[in-house]
Amino acid sequence: MDAVATAPMPRARLLRAYAEEARCELLRYLREPAFLLPIMLFPAVFYLMFGIVLGHGREDVPRYMLASYSTFAVMAPGLFGFGISLALERGGGLLQLKRAMPMPPAAYLLGKLLMAVIVAAAVGALLLVMALVVAGVSLAPGQVAALLVTDALGVVPFCALGLLAGTFIRGQAAPGLLQLVYLPMAFLSGLWFPLHVMPPLLRALAPLWPSYHLNALSLAAVGMDQGGALLPHILVLAGVALACLLLAARRLRRHG
Repeated sequence: MDAVATAPMPRARLLRAYAEEARCELLRYLREPAFLLPIMLFPAVFYLMFGIVLGHGREDVPRYMLASYSTFAVMAPGLFGFGISLALERGGGLLQLKRAMPMPPAAYLLGKLLMAVIVAAAVGALLLVMALVVAGVSLAPGQVAALLVTDALGVVPFCALGLLAGTFIRGQAAPGLLQLVYLPMAFLSGLWFPLHVMPPLLRALAPLWPSYHLNALSLAAVGMDQGGALLPHILVLAGVALACLLLAARRLRRHG
């Protein structure tokens, strides 16, 4: 009897459990336009106003803003998709229910991660269409692919950061508190204004934020990098993701 109880789940059943959790997570957010539409449209409207309308006649402006607003867009699915949902699920007791269910523990996180990656790629594709069709930005196919890959993978550190934030807050306070992380981080990383026009102190502090490093990769993808090495930015983002994930796992074990 003990051998049966502790037998590992068959691989086919394990894969079905992961796939089903991912499908349910995607359907959940597709049925929540109040969550999905702001994430998709907010960066697009900003890019239309500041990158296309105000940058009309100068290709460098819409190209630069394409990279920075892609980074701005990618931050939201990770921070809000993980942070808000985890805070609400912890507050409502759903997380405890999921733990009691016969499902792989990682399926919960991987389902949310897949949702965030798909949404990040979708909003990145929307900004690319606006840049290519409306703003007339000229990008090689390799640059388009590089920016899409950067958007899709760049959401991962912010998923981990959102997961960590969700372990500190519960319930309806989550959206407002996460906005206090999202918007200042975007501003201080130079996503709304180029860093060279900001005060020296803010320029010096910019590398502290993961969005600064993701923006450096986005700028490199569209051909506007400063010639520096990209590996340090990748390592910082990977370090942020790993550190936040480990801290979040520790807090969830202790505080639920």
